[in-house]
Amino acid sequence: MDTLEQARAEIDAVDAQLAALFERRMAAVLSVAQYKQAHGLPVYDAAREAVVLEKAAARIQDPALRPYYRDHVQNMMDVAKQYEAEVLGENRAAYQGVEGAFAHIALRALFPHAEAVSYPTWDEVFEAVRRGDAAHGVVPFENSHAGDVSAVLDLCYNYPELWVVDVYDLPISQNLLVLPGTQLAQLRHVYSHQQAIAQSETFLKQFHLPATAMPNTAMAAKFVAESGDPSQAAIASAETAALYGLEVLVPSINTDGDNTTRFIVLSREKPTGGNRFSLLFTLDNKPGKLAEVIQVIGRFGYDMESIKSRPLPHVPFDYYFYVELVGDPADDETAALLRELDHTCRTVRLLGVYTK
Repeated sequence: MDTLEQARAEIDAVDAQLAALFERRMAAVLSVAQYKQAHGLPVYDAAREAVVLEKAAARIQDPALRPYYRDHVQNMMDVAKQYEAEVLGENRAAYQGVEGAFAHIALRALFPHAEAVSYPTWDEVFEAVRRGDAAHGVVPFENSHAGDVSAVLDLCYNYPELWVVDVYDLPISQNLLVLPGTQLAQLRHVYSHQQAIAQSETFLKQFHLPATAMPNTAMAAKFVAESGDPSQAAIASAETAALYGLEVLVPSINTDGDNTTRFIVLSREKPTGGNRFSLLFTLDNKPGKLAEVIQVIGRFGYDMESIKSRPLPHVPFDYYFYVELVGDPADDETAALLRELDHTCRTVRLLGVYTK
């Protein structure tokens, strides 16, 4: 047996041992899941994960291998959480649209073993999570080219019982999808989500193609496929083209080559740790109040990565604000910041905690 075959035989032997240990580990995970279910505990425990990862790295003697083993253990814990969620009946994840929508693609990346449940609107995704029909909801929050999804931010404000527990950045490539054999000169109309239309504005103007907004990109592709009309096209992903029997006539028509959409994950469970947190707050309409909030955040040493304002529902010409800050909300300093903001703002609410 040569050196290569010996190494492969050793890998096979180790893999056999790891398989037995994996089953043993997952049996213990099942016991943990059953205990959590009986005592009403959340699946995710950030403090426990941090301890496990620290112990894991310390067990590896070769310093060069420590970060790889840490990643391996993190992956095992992610798999365990997915298994626990299934055992606890919390493996349903909601999204808006149909299969092939960008939200569906993001959901599959975040929850590869979950049951993906489709809803017609973002409102219904929020409501499904609130009712407990889904453990998580995956919705678009912001695009690097077209800006924030204001309707989703408003829903975050209107659902105070829900938390943002994770974010996922999905690179977006918008493609012009047509019925097989269709030529560009045949096209008379394009369908897609409003964000995709905005992201592809330059291309559409260049070829004088009017566009109609639909609830999402995959629905637009499905509509074009079912219409059988070669004068119609959709803007969507290449994955969506494959799902609905369409062809990519022109790839990457989005104006911004670095087009990325950030999705947020909704949950009823309060998150326990992360390196970012977001706040929603309202202010008295007095000169300098927003500047005062920004000064408080700066005085406590937090980097503010984002700030947005939106009209308050049912209150003409009054606004609420969203900010994202770098830091761990579990720190004592963060608690002090929130106490200070509670005195400065009319209302203030912790919206999300996540790692980015």
